[in-house]
Amino acid sequence: MATIKDIADKAGVSAATVSRVLNYDQSLSVAADTKKKIFEVAEELSYKRRHRKPISRKIAFLHWVTEAEELDDIYYMGIRYGIERRAEALDVELVKYVEGETIDTNIDGIIAVGRFSEKQVRQLKAISPQIVFVDSNPNEAAFDAVLVDFERVTQLVMNHFIAKGHTSIGFIGGYETFKEKIAPIQDMREKHYRNYLQERNMLDERFIFLDSFAVNDGYELMKQAIHDLGEELPTAFYMANDPLAIGGLRALHEEGIPVPGRVSVIGVNDISVSKYVYPSLSTVKIYTELMGETAVDLILERIDDKREVPKKVYLSNKLIIRQT
Repeated sequence: MATIKDIADKAGVSAATVSRVLNYDQSLSVAADTKKKIFEVAEELSYKRRHRKPISRKIAFLHWVTEAEELDDIYYMGIRYGIERRAEALDVELVKYVEGETIDTNIDGIIAVGRFSEKQVRQLKAISPQIVFVDSNPNEAAFDAVLVDFERVTQLVMNHFIAKGHTSIGFIGGYETFKEKIAPIQDMREKHYRNYLQERNMLDERFIFLDSFAVNDGYELMKQAIHDLGEELPTAFYMANDPLAIGGLRALHEEGIPVPGRVSVIGVNDISVSKYVYPSLSTVKIYTELMGETAVDLILERIDDKREVPKKVYLSNKLIIRQT
């Protein structure tokens, strides 16, 4: 595992700055470019390359978040990093776009990361029928997709909590929306959390708190849970992602609530910073870089082998128990 000093040396900043950035210290005044550099170095030092015989293609990479927005949830940074590195290794020309930008029609295929409405999917298909979606699957009969099995992720978290004797388990998550601002999408982690507890007659709606997915949302939602529930605060929280969990940990610390003595916390993603926060975050590892690599492999396979049957790829995940 890379150390704080390793990251600091490569990023050209002090170890103290790295520590505060990776812990999402809100009192730190640091340029966005510096934050981005630190997160990218942390991802890079966690990344292992794979190689394949080089092929030259021109692929559009459509990302539904900007690089600035990635700083709120570096899950998408990991996916981008995997796409970029794999494309570089395979001599693929990657042309990057964010939502709203016009994609050049002179391309061999599209990798689309994020959530896209039916209208957006139709527009992409009109540019190229060769599309791989990452983190969503708008039409499994037509397109390749690289996905996270959030039902299994949820089972890993909830089974662990139940095995540890927890009977009151809260959920802190968020809503996702298309950039076109249509109705919010129910997050699959919330859906499977509800299903899991309903099947066991353990669901309590008071224990569910939803907003968005950034660190500050986790902080505010945990504060709300603490103040609303008092002594009935659940003994465990399933957090929909690591930034929410990091914000929640800060709120618990400020309120003097011991972790894991009074409340246990498990996040999702195992972003590179989760091992550096205190206490270190228990989480379900999502292999985001591998998701990006797999997307590049799929689009090349679809183009070069002229494959017409779509593939849906679920990558494995792993529960990592640390201090929380």
